[in-house]
Amino acid sequence: MTAKVALVTGSSRGIGKAIAIRLAKAGYDIVVNYARSKSAALETVAEIEALGQKAVAIKANIGKQEKIREMFSQIDETFGRLDILVNNAASGVQRPIMELEESHWDWTMDINSKGLLFCAQEAAIRMERNGGGKMVSLSSLGSIRYLKNYTAVGVSKAAVEALTRYLAVELSAKNIIVNAVSGGAVDTDALKSFPNREELLEDARQNTPAGRMVEPEDLVNTVMFLLSDEASMIRGQTIIVDGGRSLLV
Repeated sequence: MTAKVALVTGSSRGIGKAIAIRLAKAGYDIVVNYARSKSAALETVAEIEALGQKAVAIKANIGKQEKIREMFSQIDETFGRLDILVNNAASGVQRPIMELEESHWDWTMDINSKGLLFCAQEAAIRMERNGGGKMVSLSSLGSIRYLKNYTAVGVSKAAVEALTRYLAVELSAKNIIVNAVSGGAVDTDALKSFPNREELLEDARQNTPAGRMVEPEDLVNTVMFLLSDEASMIRGQTIIVDGGRSLLV
């Protein structure tokens, strides 16, 4: 019996890697997508193979449609199917509104939101052949509330959440389930790019009602639930995992 296959974009490190590893433990073969660090991607592949699953590292900037098409062609050649898409890859320029330039806006929107649209299109074609599939995207609280220097990224994440709703409706006829997970501040490598990183972390430590910060595993657990059959009637939703932080001013 052919193993099911999951593509996790931006999975050479951080939360994406953690999701890829968890999916491998659940019996999926994994496509490890990366944009820059081939060595980190190959390390992730090695960890997955040590778990007894197949894995391949594919370099692709998902802000470019032609690169997305090339990635899916490689998936076809390697596995011949796709069952799960986890849209995790993200980037963005963090500056005040008055300092944003067109190139900053285009870069952020291309990777964070356009990438979801065209990855979803390609994934849906493969999933339909298998009788269905599941998609989950990673978002953030900046999509619904103000975060300093976060305008471009926040708007791009709001687009991810809107796309999630539209995809959920239009792909349901193909038995494809689409949702998103929005996380509070998590201390990962990605947060190092935030100019106000320490301020965000301290806020999370002091003001999260749950009494602790969100950990990567909290997000991974929620993603895995949404990818399970138990969540089949949850569609087009963005599940917030922040320990209650967004409930406070």
